[in-house]
Amino acid sequence: MSRSGGQAGGQARRLSYVWNQERKREKRMKSWRVLIIYLGIFTGLLGDGQVLSSPDKTETDYPDRFQGLPILDKAGLLQKYGGAFKSNFSALQVAVNSDRQPNTTNSPIQNLVESKALEQQAQQLYEAGRYAEARRLLQQIAADSAAKGDELRQAMALRNLSLVYQKTGQWSEAKQAIADSFNLLQKSGSSRQRTRLLALTLESQGQLQLSLGQPEEALDTWKQAGATYREIGDTTGVTRSRLNQAQALQALALYTQAVKTLKEIKNTLQDEPDSLLKAGALQSLGDALRVVGDLNQSQEVLQQSLAIAEKLQARQAIAATLLSSGNTARAQQNPQAALDFYQRSIKESPSLNTKIEAQLNLLSLLVSEKKWSQAQLLVPQIQSSLSNFPPSQSAVYARINLASSLLKYQAGNLSAKNFQTSDWKQEISQLLATAVQQARSTGDKRAESYALGNLGGLYEQNQQWGDARELTEKALLLAQAISAADIAYQWQWQLGRILKVQGQRQAAIASYNSAVSTLQSLRSDLVAISSDVQFSFRENVEPVYRELVGLLLQPGTNITQFDLVRARRVIESLQLAELDNFFRDACLDSKPAQIDQIDPTAAVFYTIILKDRLEVIVALREKPLRHHSIPLPQEEVEAAIGNMREAVTIPRLRFAIQRFLEPSQKVYDWLIRPVEADLAASGVQTLVFVLDGSLRNLPLASLYDGKQYLAEKYSVAIAPGLQLLDPKPLARQEFKILSAGLTEAVQGFSALPNVELELQRIKAEAPTEVLLNQSFTKSNFQATVNGSSFPVVHLATHGEFSSEAKNTFILTWDGRINASDLDELLRSDRGKNRSIELLVLSACKTAAGDKRAALGLAGVAVRAGARSTLASLWYVSDEATSLLMTRFYEELVKGNVGKSEALRRAQLAVLRDSQFSHPYFWSAFVLVGNWL
Repeated sequence: MSRSGGQAGGQARRLSYVWNQERKREKRMKSWRVLIIYLGIFTGLLGDGQVLSSPDKTETDYPDRFQGLPILDKAGLLQKYGGAFKSNFSALQVAVNSDRQPNTTNSPIQNLVESKALEQQAQQLYEAGRYAEARRLLQQIAADSAAKGDELRQAMALRNLSLVYQKTGQWSEAKQAIADSFNLLQKSGSSRQRTRLLALTLESQGQLQLSLGQPEEALDTWKQAGATYREIGDTTGVTRSRLNQAQALQALALYTQAVKTLKEIKNTLQDEPDSLLKAGALQSLGDALRVVGDLNQSQEVLQQSLAIAEKLQARQAIAATLLSSGNTARAQQNPQAALDFYQRSIKESPSLNTKIEAQLNLLSLLVSEKKWSQAQLLVPQIQSSLSNFPPSQSAVYARINLASSLLKYQAGNLSAKNFQTSDWKQEISQLLATAVQQARSTGDKRAESYALGNLGGLYEQNQQWGDARELTEKALLLAQAISAADIAYQWQWQLGRILKVQGQRQAAIASYNSAVSTLQSLRSDLVAISSDVQFSFRENVEPVYRELVGLLLQPGTNITQFDLVRARRVIESLQLAELDNFFRDACLDSKPAQIDQIDPTAAVFYTIILKDRLEVIVALREKPLRHHSIPLPQEEVEAAIGNMREAVTIPRLRFAIQRFLEPSQKVYDWLIRPVEADLAASGVQTLVFVLDGSLRNLPLASLYDGKQYLAEKYSVAIAPGLQLLDPKPLARQEFKILSAGLTEAVQGFSALPNVELELQRIKAEAPTEVLLNQSFTKSNFQATVNGSSFPVVHLATHGEFSSEAKNTFILTWDGRINASDLDELLRSDRGKNRSIELLVLSACKTAAGDKRAALGLAGVAVRAGARSTLASLWYVSDEATSLLMTRFYEELVKGNVGKSEALRRAQLAVLRDSQFSHPYFWSAFVLVGNWL
């Protein structure tokens, strides 16, 4: 019976941050990676001694709103060819007494007497992004207060002045203003006013620390702020501090803890009356859940936030939540729902800022969906909105964002008959030139770098290489001067492309190397970026690695061993980056290992598919690296791979074995044929493949040389990259197996009647505990794992591998085990420091139509914490699977062969059975990870 039919269907390790002073300088200005910013904005002392606080994420938060136009320099999300603004959370100002309703009439910055015009004027200037003028006013207020001996008012002005300095990147001045504010507060007597202002100043200090790349210090500071609010019974301040702590946890890559904190806040507010603070907290949680990939929960929580906002008839809150909902829908790959949310946000918003943000998000979506005519109609509307937008930081980033979307529009629609290229180029150029001018006038170096870099991108697109290079170099210098690595890598990449066209190969390689190094320094931060709807790992990160390999192995050049070593390193770095992106979590340990230190009888093949060729690097023991190139377009390579895969998985094509052998031999000729003699001369016994792209979907053991299959000569293993390999042989002293499976049809998946026989045969080979059908629940499985040590875990159940972690799962009786949960399930008992030697998944398949689906298999293998994972690429007949598994364990228990050789012998046993000689029956199983 075929294992077909059915429906298509972790805890991350904490990264260790070593925050020495140099590291801190290099990681300055990383507030862009924070996706739940809940920061302190201007505050004033009310006549009744109360402090009114308006925590803010953006530069344009008004008293009657909790959603402002997000700052792209914080989000760090503006890529070369566009992107959407990100919906960010900023709370409505609320009075600190829990029995008072949110104050939506008073400005957040005011003096003891509300008629003090200077404070109000400074607040308005701050909200408008006119920071130079706001700074001068606050300096005047501080000086006047000092002259009058009003220490609290002076401390408040200095605290607010620090916020202005933070906006303009004047970090030394920001730190000094905070320090001066603290000194004044220490001198002033004890009072509720003083305590409230101290807590607010601590909030500002935490934001400054986070901006300077000090998330651990920020976390501690925000804990102090919470304790200070607690002293005066300010529950709103306590909640706000916890929200701040959640953003620090995210900056530390502790996303699970951040979500836990936000859920606790949600529970705390659950029984409270509906308020804008509650709606805002839910919106913040919804955005955070989107970051960690829990898109369904994100959608549900945002719906709750929207319901509260609608109940309160708070139009701005409604518009903001609709904007977040649009971003989540887009992340769910539901463009129509996202489009509807964005359009509703545009219609609902009373704020020009949010309206423009939603319009820009909508434009980005239309461009990405190639809806050119709709996008073209929207552009004039955005231009009209921008014409009414006063000069400010918001206006700078809105222009950059619009220019970026137009660049992407132009790149994707050059051949459209109704597209006037020259008109758009002029518009883009004017937008960016205006953005540069306004950024310089406000002293915003990040905005200036963005604008210059995108202007350089326009000239690159127009093939004006000299101007493109000059602008890109200026943008890069600015980014490096403020240690903005998140944008520096973009200009390093862009400069590398330009230098390559100019024929300066070595300079281009150096620029690409810098871009890759910068990306690696941002490893955990890319997790936050890549979760955003406007950021595509495939478009904005992956090409940097591929293009560098292409340069290092450029045909017609003298490729040295040094070039090959660097290319191999880049390929492995790409493998690691892909897995980080797969899990949205930079939790994977990198453990570099040399091949001759792992297995002297193994050869390792590194592959990478480029646009115009397939590159292969081969590592043999104590020999120089080999390299060969197959000059074929990517489309032709992908087509041959697809033909081989279809010939083994589509039933009607399996009748003619020649339909499989032809593409199989073609791939053999690409990968193996050029080094056949070297393999034979070196005594190689095992071939290990570090595969790229759709090559991961192939059963390489069935590659055909014209006479025999690869499995008849070599054992075969797949490695996600030797950096991730745990090079230890199988420990056989206590060969104990935990097996679990389903024979009955559940959750719409077909029955697997031969699973029971499969598990019985395994039990006959080694001590085995069996969980079958109703006993194979998620909770029972975890309890069994915790109760005893099992070096081998065998799961005979439906499962599917996808290029997305959310769609990669293993079926249990009562639910599914997601790829991200495997680590927690299999290694939940951390105290005993146990790891799985071998994880076997005997009834899984890769998702149909997903060329990168086998990335899910690599992800499961790595995330499960098992040294090796044996899994099937497609559903195989029960009988053949049972035969293969029985023989595999027979060989493994003998103890004289490694896992890859045990698999090879089992495959040969099935192959030599006339019933199962077709590769469909025996080649589906691949060994990922340690092959020893």
